[in-house]
Amino acid sequence: MNQAALANSAVPTPARADSSIGGLLLESGKITPESAERVLRMQKELGIRFGEAAQRLGLVTEADIQQVLARQFDYPYLQVGQGNYSPRLLAAYQPFSPQVEALRAVRSQLMLRWFARGRKSLVVLGVDAGDGASLFAANLAVVFSQLGEHTLLVDANLRKPSQHEIFDLKARQGLSDVLAGRADASIVSKVDAFVDLSVLAAGTLPPNPQELLSRNAFTDLNAQLAAHYDVVLYDVPASASGSDAMAVAARAGGVLLLTRRNHTMLSDLHAISQQLKQSGTEVVGSVMVEF
Repeated sequence: MNQAALANSAVPTPARADSSIGGLLLESGKITPESAERVLRMQKELGIRFGEAAQRLGLVTEADIQQVLARQFDYPYLQVGQGNYSPRLLAAYQPFSPQVEALRAVRSQLMLRWFARGRKSLVVLGVDAGDGASLFAANLAVVFSQLGEHTLLVDANLRKPSQHEIFDLKARQGLSDVLAGRADASIVSKVDAFVDLSVLAAGTLPPNPQELLSRNAFTDLNAQLAAHYDVVLYDVPASASGSDAMAVAARAGGVLLLTRRNHTMLSDLHAISQQLKQSGTEVVGSVMVEF
């Protein structure tokens, strides 16, 4: 493991030279320097805010103003069609929707029950098979980064990974390659659209995922990641898909269980909870979702 590379990946983005509404609108290409002069003249004549003047002149929309306001307050999000991320990444594209409000409520509970206790790593585990748990983990990582927490999402699903597709990652190497000694932590991908979010993709699909995740190298990696990030979320295969999740959970120490409305059996939820507890892993909570 290259600790220097890992430390460099955790360096925060330098502050913008101009974080005013006008400066951000110019930086994002919403207005030109020439149109900014027109806005400034109207702003001075009418004694109104820069954003309001730009709207009155028809240069920007309310959505444009809301987006730059979010950037002013370090709460980045995207407009529909911006970026190549999955449209189901609601925390990025619909941050004020009821679904994302519910995600923020989950985030608050996790902060109080887990991360405020000095813990850094958490597994997001679906009781049933399906891609919903991976999407939930991705959206949860985004809302943690929007809180200002230096967040890393690790795709530890070495059987059917999906985070590289959700975040449009080009890197071919990832977690499996690090654990096999074929790469180091410099392959962590910084998600530029979000100030505090990085993703470690699954990497090359190995023939022995459970054995790979059970190696001491993973214990060491988890400790180093926890030392450099505020929040480390692990996306793992569903509990019904094998024992990979147990290997990851044993190292992270805590698990958030996801159940499906009108689908997950209480007996299955009880069985996986007991199995986790017997292995010394804390079940931090459970969330019922529709996927």
